[in-house]
Amino acid sequence: MKTRVITAVVALAVFVPIVVKGGLFIQILAALMATVGVYELFRMKNLDVRSFEGVLSILGAIFLVFPFQNYLSFLPENGSWYLFYLTVLILLGALVISKNSYTIEEAGFPVITSLYVGVGFQSFVLARQDSLQALFFALFIVWATDIGAYMFGRKFGKHKLAPEVSPNKTIEGSAGGILSAVVVAAIFLFIYPAKDTFNLSTPYILIMTVVFSIFGQFGDLVESSIKRYFDVKDSGNILPGHGGILDRFDSLLFVFPIMHLLGVF
Repeated sequence: MKTRVITAVVALAVFVPIVVKGGLFIQILAALMATVGVYELFRMKNLDVRSFEGVLSILGAIFLVFPFQNYLSFLPENGSWYLFYLTVLILLGALVISKNSYTIEEAGFPVITSLYVGVGFQSFVLARQDSLQALFFALFIVWATDIGAYMFGRKFGKHKLAPEVSPNKTIEGSAGGILSAVVVAAIFLFIYPAKDTFNLSTPYILIMTVVFSIFGQFGDLVESSIKRYFDVKDSGNILPGHGGILDRFDSLLFVFPIMHLLGVF
């Protein structure tokens, strides 16, 4: 517990000022976290991230996260996606160069890894570009969901939610997480009205909070499923007592893109 607390305090001391500052600082932070996320997935699969596909997967994620088009005027508005697609083309080109000893199934893992990690942290950056309130709203929703699900699950949990994937999660805990997220969202919107923060109505944001909470929990389950498949306890050990980057951001990697898709930021 002491290790978890110390890690959390140090992480927040670094994370919060960068998030508040925004701009280039958060773009670099997000790109670094995406790089670690790719490394963790390759490590779980027992692949060397320094390999041909590992380097391309990292580059693909960075291309998605970091807005190169903002700094390189010759790139189109959606230049990040074209740069990412370039890494996909190179991976596909390896099928020919290797005379099919490198297969499309093998190329699929680094591509999916780049997309999963890259789009998640790309949406993290986009949320901050919209406003600091939008970013913290998403963070509070996920944290409230996690805490509420844990507390309600321990107190009332009887029916398993997904026992094959995460045996300790319950339907009651999931419902409690959603309820907690809605309560926290209501408090947040009382302080920062939805019309001013998101240019949307309060009822819409509260309804969407239910959706975000569900997707956040699903993101958690997806990460649990990946770890169970690869038979590992944590995605990594970069955060002592907390595991890896994907352990801490698994829910957010689902929530941020869905928020962006649904027009919240």
